[in-house]
Amino acid sequence: MDRALLVLSIGLQVLLGILFGHVYDQRIYMATGYLVGTGQNPYIPQDLTAIFHNSFFQGMTSIGYPPAWSLVLGLIYRSFYVTIPNLYIYNLAIKIPIIAANISLAYLVLAILKDMRVEQAVARQAWLFFLFNPLLLYTTAAWGQFDSIVALLVLMSLVLLDAGKPDLSAILLALSLSFKPTALAVVPVVIVYSIGKSPLKAIRYLFILMAGLFFFCVTPFIIFGWDPTPILNNWNAHFTVGGGISFLSFYELTKNTYVLPGNWWLIGLIWMPALGIAMLGMRHGVAGLRDLLRKSVAFILVLFLTRTWLSEPNIVLLLPFLVILVSLGELHPLALTIIWVVPLVFTIFNTSPAQLLFLSFPEMMEKILLWSDEFRSLRLVARTILVIPWQIAGWWIVFNCLRQKQSAAQQFQSDARLA
Repeated sequence: MDRALLVLSIGLQVLLGILFGHVYDQRIYMATGYLVGTGQNPYIPQDLTAIFHNSFFQGMTSIGYPPAWSLVLGLIYRSFYVTIPNLYIYNLAIKIPIIAANISLAYLVLAILKDMRVEQAVARQAWLFFLFNPLLLYTTAAWGQFDSIVALLVLMSLVLLDAGKPDLSAILLALSLSFKPTALAVVPVVIVYSIGKSPLKAIRYLFILMAGLFFFCVTPFIIFGWDPTPILNNWNAHFTVGGGISFLSFYELTKNTYVLPGNWWLIGLIWMPALGIAMLGMRHGVAGLRDLLRKSVAFILVLFLTRTWLSEPNIVLLLPFLVILVSLGELHPLALTIIWVVPLVFTIFNTSPAQLLFLSFPEMMEKILLWSDEFRSLRLVARTILVIPWQIAGWWIVFNCLRQKQSAAQQFQSDARLA
């Protein structure tokens, strides 16, 4: 039965992977694969209409992430599109590592819960959650975003840290940040945890983490001769916009733009003092895997709740932490439900579903977008309202996770695993 469910999940994700892809993100990933695969700088946008024989590749911007995903895309382009120049096959190929990460997350969460002696039925429900969760499948297999890869690497990093393998943990955390820096908030948690073991171990962990970031994020520019000027000139790009499922979701409704004016981009840095205040929640230290998970999800949420721009796929990073904590009885299931259901509904009013049709049904996509533009004000109002319960649930989780302390029994169990 379980094997059939696994095959069903993989088949569903493959079907979604072939037919759908976000008109903005996926075509940039396709273009990035071509640029890296042909030895060009992926951070300089080009018109690739003649390469892919598709008008959607005209007037594009460049990828906005660190180099790790670009290198993966280059390898995929060389392995698939060069051999079979078909956009549908290329579309699916880009999503193969993402689908693999989805399946791996299901089994990693299952293994963690079994190790924590959670009831088999509860652990199986968590496994099924990652095989069939609508938000996860929508934002990854259909949309094409790779946040599940980041989530997998971060969770593996924390498990290895608690298992007494800090060096490998630091490398995996650095690798996750070189895909997307959304897990940046986990760094102070692992450092405080390491200080609890030994200040020297904390320094060693931080050194390996920084060395890993240099290797994964800087050396590709040196090795391939990429010009970093476009990145350096737009270093604050993620801080100069307000919208998405963030606390500034209302901004586009009131100003008819999502670009923050003048020095208002400084609001985009509010997550820094917010994380500083959250450090008070670790004044008693961090001990054991449970506490690592609690504090990590709290810090990630503080970052997400105070960012001026937050995309729906970013929520995937929270899912493994929340599912484990709910399975352990540490959080109410309603909190998990709100955290993933609200962003899924948000995508509808954000016109994201229509934008996934650019490859298979481009004319339908354009018609739906034109139709939805007639109700633009209503959509933006609905988006703003949806953010309210998401913010409330998010802050409730933050306060509950930061106020909980590791019990002596839990600390003993964690130490026993390390022995």
